[in-house]
Amino acid sequence: MKVSTFIKKYTMVLALVLVFVLFTILTGGRLVYSQNISNLLLQNAYVLIMACGMLLCILTGGNVDLSVGSTLCLSAALAAKIMDIGGGAGTAILVAILVSCAIGIWQGWLIGYIHIPPFICTLAGMFLFRGIARVILDSRTIAIMDSGFLSLFTSYIQIPGVDENKHCISALIVGIIIAAALTVYMISDRAKKAKQGYEVSSMGSTIARAVIFDAMIIAYASRLMGYKGIPVMVIWILAIVLVFAFLTSQTVFGRRFYAVGGNEKATKLSGIDPRKVYFWAYFLMSILAGLSGLLVGARIGSVDGNMGNSYEMDAIASCFIGGASAYGGSGTVPGIMIGAILLGVINMGMSILGLPDQYQYIVKGAVLLAAVIFDVVSNHKTGKS
Repeated sequence: MKVSTFIKKYTMVLALVLVFVLFTILTGGRLVYSQNISNLLLQNAYVLIMACGMLLCILTGGNVDLSVGSTLCLSAALAAKIMDIGGGAGTAILVAILVSCAIGIWQGWLIGYIHIPPFICTLAGMFLFRGIARVILDSRTIAIMDSGFLSLFTSYIQIPGVDENKHCISALIVGIIIAAALTVYMISDRAKKAKQGYEVSSMGSTIARAVIFDAMIIAYASRLMGYKGIPVMVIWILAIVLVFAFLTSQTVFGRRFYAVGGNEKATKLSGIDPRKVYFWAYFLMSILAGLSGLLVGARIGSVDGNMGNSYEMDAIASCFIGGASAYGGSGTVPGIMIGAILLGVINMGMSILGLPDQYQYIVKGAVLLAAVIFDVVSNHKTGKS
């Protein structure tokens, strides 16, 4: 693989490494403290999860869902209110997810079958759902005290007799197992594609990529070992990411999103109903927003009417920074995960340095613009055509 091709293909990975090293130096090593590394994914769990759904919307032609921050707030508000009046955690979670499903069905139907422009439909939803959430909360903050609910999303996995705080060996063992499994998968996947006649990278390149990813996984696991172990929230993140990575790359269902974004008219002529594709994109997005509301509510421990403000922008930015095309039809779940983590590193690094919020907005805006410009220029795009 040529150097130029390698740089183009792994631009965001290289950018993540450079930004991480830069902030590690600027913070005097505080960025890599075990607690900070553990919190890096926890604080950005909602971005990592909602970005999976946002990718589906973007794939259909550069469309986005502006209502996800408000859907997140409504989901958390419902759960908090139900538990506040004496309801159980199971009831609160079920109602919150069901309402998120109802929102997804409503918006998916309007966009897919009534042909309401996604921007207008979800913009209306952004105001509507946040207003309903504030009515439910009665314009006050509700604390979440249910221990079962909190432990379901915010506890840590520790093996009695093996793990203890700041020395959780199981985290490192799990990290090594995941790294080994990833290596086996990458090598076997290359062999499978080569056997089917697809163009594949060299074995040396595949092994090099496996070593890099394995090193990152084991390094992260070693940091978790030095804090409280594996957070349950990381399990939630991994489950969602793996499911959507499989859907988008290995199933006919997932490839339809790419087809609609690539050429909707040709897709329709080939027998695929674009209306169903739009419906499923916004339906799944709303469910992930509802789940994110439960995670964020549990992590913060309370819910107010401002929860989720601008969260939709973080999800959208993660997708574009991670390589999703502004015109639709291209983008991957691993790519948007890199984009989300890159934003998380920037936010955490600047917070550790004590820089004001306005500088974070400036940096995130600049990174997003640079990512979109790179996509347009590198792929020689000058418009939807």
